[in-house]
Amino acid sequence: MNTYIDISGTTEIGNEGIKKHFKSIDPWQPVFELVWNGFDAKANNVTVGVSQNNLEALAAVTVLDDGEGIDPTNLKQTFGRFNDSDKHEDAAQHGAHGRGRLAFHRICRFAAWYTKSAAGQALITIDSTTIKDYKAQLIPVEAQHPLLQQQPKGTLVELDSFSCNLPSQVELVARFATEFGWFLALHPAKSLKLNGVPIPVPDHEITHRILNINGHQFEVQVIRWDERPSSEKSFTYLLDSAGKTVHKQLSTLNNKPSFFTSIYISSPWADTFASTQDLLRPNAHTTTCPEWRKLVRHLGELTQSVYDRFLRQLALVEVEKYVEDGLFPDYAGLSPDEQTWRLDNAKQLVTTIYMADPSVFNAASKKQRKIIIRLLDRLAVSNENDALFEVLNSVLDLDDSSVKTLADQLKQTTLENIIATIEVLQRRQVAASKLRALMNDHYREVLETPDLQKIIENNTWLFGPAYETIGAEEDTFTKIAKDMRDKVSLIDSIGSDDVDDETEIAGARRQTDLFLARRIPTVDSNGQKVYRCIIIEIKRPSISLNVKHLRQLDDYANIIKKHPEFGSEKMRFELILVGRQISSADTEIKSRLNGQVARGELGLVSDDPRMKRYVLNWYTLLDSFELANNFLLEQLKLKRSIFETSTKQELVEDLQTG
Repeated sequence: MNTYIDISGTTEIGNEGIKKHFKSIDPWQPVFELVWNGFDAKANNVTVGVSQNNLEALAAVTVLDDGEGIDPTNLKQTFGRFNDSDKHEDAAQHGAHGRGRLAFHRICRFAAWYTKSAAGQALITIDSTTIKDYKAQLIPVEAQHPLLQQQPKGTLVELDSFSCNLPSQVELVARFATEFGWFLALHPAKSLKLNGVPIPVPDHEITHRILNINGHQFEVQVIRWDERPSSEKSFTYLLDSAGKTVHKQLSTLNNKPSFFTSIYISSPWADTFASTQDLLRPNAHTTTCPEWRKLVRHLGELTQSVYDRFLRQLALVEVEKYVEDGLFPDYAGLSPDEQTWRLDNAKQLVTTIYMADPSVFNAASKKQRKIIIRLLDRLAVSNENDALFEVLNSVLDLDDSSVKTLADQLKQTTLENIIATIEVLQRRQVAASKLRALMNDHYREVLETPDLQKIIENNTWLFGPAYETIGAEEDTFTKIAKDMRDKVSLIDSIGSDDVDDETEIAGARRQTDLFLARRIPTVDSNGQKVYRCIIIEIKRPSISLNVKHLRQLDDYANIIKKHPEFGSEKMRFELILVGRQISSADTEIKSRLNGQVARGELGLVSDDPRMKRYVLNWYTLLDSFELANNFLLEQLKLKRSIFETSTKQELVEDLQTG
């Protein structure tokens, strides 16, 4: 064909009637619509090109697809209709209103469609100033766009004369991924590129299942998206053997916050699917068939399990944020083991309630969440803890199944925490007993620094509640702290005053002192972020601490105060001197300890601004631990026995009757 034949026409709506439908769309959405048109035309590959001029203004946008093209003999059914479309062949088709192609006017004035189909080749152009009118003509082969000449079929859209810009390449790729990711996941053989860059499928989690229902096999994929696809709700898609979508419907959990899924079901059963049975298809499979109804029930259970897993992960992350934000109590004044147990128990309780009804915390302000969490913590350990389930059951909007689940979770959560804490305390009790034996019977033989060093690093909880975990070693901080320690006069010298028996001097000189230094980011009592700097020196076991060691500790404190790098107002120091025992002849250490006894901190000998100093001996540490540990163990074992001898039904009935 060597001639041009005019086939222009007019859309069945006025200019303003068209434009009012596009008043609140983003600049990239018109391009999305053109891409969807390509995929709706059964394209396997769609390529988008975006170019800018020397002034970095938008110069051209092209959308090329290898679909079936536009039928030039049927333009009245495509370009001549608005808010109406003949796209009804595939249930997953995006363009079902016949208006997406006209969205271009929000970003530019002119649009041109070069198309090649089985019915012929054509060029269609629209000027947005008269958007209801489309100019169209059949064109000869040589007039076809060069990018289409090598394809058997397809369409290329060119946009020109722009009134706004588009985001950067990186942002556009991300937005394209959010828009088309679910579609590309459903059709892995299809491709979408932006300036040559393949659009990736966004982060997601896939759950596969094969279901056999009444002799029919259904392959199910549940894709949970990390972020909501921009144009897609949570749908369930039914695909036939050819991969064609024959039915889609909203999933049962479509309105769950932050939970976005696409469910794909593939089965030969769908090859004869129809919306209804009629005279022409009396045996068609429909949504009223027993197979479909049973399948929907299985899908509901599967999706619920995916949601429960997602919600638990989300709850764990949220609860850790609450801890970081200071919403949980600090449990000041409790032993380290009880602090750990209380915090873990409160975290598990909040996690359980979050899973039962996330809105309890999501709808609350930070201050309200803090109040809720601290009240729950107090109620959980009070004499009224049996009322906790009653309160939650009366407030939360839960069905019977959820009520039973919550009751089981509360019981299991508490029991698991009790057992885990008992195991930790028992391990620590064994460690304390071994360390006591070491100090009593083998202190003269302890020669290897690495052995004792590892013992101390793994059991810092012995130093008191604030030293449960002190983190990993930081080379720079440790080196500076150690270098300054070595500047203290006669720090490593050993004389007759340092041992109870002068015959032990030779053995003591073969031993070495241990040194630990850690710098930990934390929050002070005023809510300010600071560094907590812990420096622990453990004198060799044969040494008895005396006034000389106390003065060396004071000298070390003064050296630190004068060091420029340690002069920051954001650093809080704790210097701890530990020995096997305090010399029976010493009076100064005991005097300093008595002078700080009102502070209530074990071993405190000095409390300066930004710096505290402690002197501790192993026997005081071990006795303090064992007293607190034994009491807590007995309480936990009693509580464990009560829980373990109660059945689930007994606990539920007791809690429900108050």
